[in-house]
Amino acid sequence: MRFKKISLLILIIAFASVVQAAYIFLPMEHNKQANHLKAYGMTYWVINKGIEAYWLLNYRGGSFAFPYSKGFEAECKVRGVSFEVISDAQWISIREGISNPELNQEAIKLEKAPKIAVYTPDFNPRGMRIQPWDDAVTLVLAYAEIPFDKIYDREVLEGKLAEYDWLHLHHEDFTGQYGKFYANQGGTPWYKLNQQKTEELAASLGFNKVSMLKLAVVKRIKEYVEGGGFMFAMCSATDTYDIALAAQGTDICADIYDGDNFDPNAQQKLDFSKTFAFKDFEIILNPLLYEHSDIDNKNRNVTPEVDYFNLFDFSAKWDPIPAMLVQNHTTTVKGFMGQATAFKKSLIKSDVLILGDTKSASEVRYIHGSHGFGTWTFYGGHDPEDYRHYVGDPETDLSLHPNSPGYRLILNNILFPAAEKKKRKT
Repeated sequence: MRFKKISLLILIIAFASVVQAAYIFLPMEHNKQANHLKAYGMTYWVINKGIEAYWLLNYRGGSFAFPYSKGFEAECKVRGVSFEVISDAQWISIREGISNPELNQEAIKLEKAPKIAVYTPDFNPRGMRIQPWDDAVTLVLAYAEIPFDKIYDREVLEGKLAEYDWLHLHHEDFTGQYGKFYANQGGTPWYKLNQQKTEELAASLGFNKVSMLKLAVVKRIKEYVEGGGFMFAMCSATDTYDIALAAQGTDICADIYDGDNFDPNAQQKLDFSKTFAFKDFEIILNPLLYEHSDIDNKNRNVTPEVDYFNLFDFSAKWDPIPAMLVQNHTTTVKGFMGQATAFKKSLIKSDVLILGDTKSASEVRYIHGSHGFGTWTFYGGHDPEDYRHYVGDPETDLSLHPNSPGYRLILNNILFPAAEKKKRKT
């Protein structure tokens, strides 16, 4: 009899521990999460295994939660992610509180891990870096342990984009002017090799000029977004993407880039109805100026010490997409430079959603919009934790910045396509 009582007591204790350990909760406040960036990777890892997770918008810094398992608990410990084990009753209480219509909070179910592609050159002969700079998105994906594939022009034109849910474009010049680095870098081995390999790629794909190849790629990416893809761009990929769309069919490249001169009437021939984000901008045709247009607010008069931008507040219940994109443990994010750093507010189309800006400088740092069934997001600057990243500088060590607000914005974009479809209709 005594043995039966002991056995029953063991079963009761075991059952109680299961009930109490119903969910793993990842707090995301500034002082509660040891590694914000890896928390995203942990959540992606869970949903990639077919287990639903929840993104609790505006609740404790935009926290995450998913069903408890010993394996998940162990993985959190391995990754150095702060977590709490909560009971089913606690989880129900959290959900009930969030559902209060008076609170700007929402629980977003994350159903399917998005398949991710990063648009980046794949030619790298003899160990030489064709483009001597790092990519913030690639860095944070690797650090957060989120899987991705690298694709480039050939894969895009062969229709491989259809295999992916999310596409990132970084430091690319879609106008075919090689970043307009000619004046300062034109004589360097990396620049010459980059031009040679890009021209060879264009010729192998049937294009007479690199600018023609890039325009074809830009159009395919636009079709990808129109069909339901999610596109994210940073640095020079933001403004040059729209410039290429506006200038299609018009030569805006000087002879040092494509062998013949630009169309002197190129500015008058721009068609702003074809762009995603920008309007009424003026292109800079001088090939020796390290700038593509006046979209980027170069005359900022903002010193590094006071260079911050503010995130907008959105309704988590009624505007879940922008609410997801601005989740952070702070509403004020330190600025950072890039070839395209900040967009002039006057040149942004009226239907574009502004996610973050610096009002004192009349500039915008973070914008979002929809096209067809998909969306696009432009984020100004090169590296959120390297204020002024120069050609050849070493890549950022993200283990030194595990709580970076600027890098969190990138990861918001990576994770939001996982949200249940009814929550991300545009």
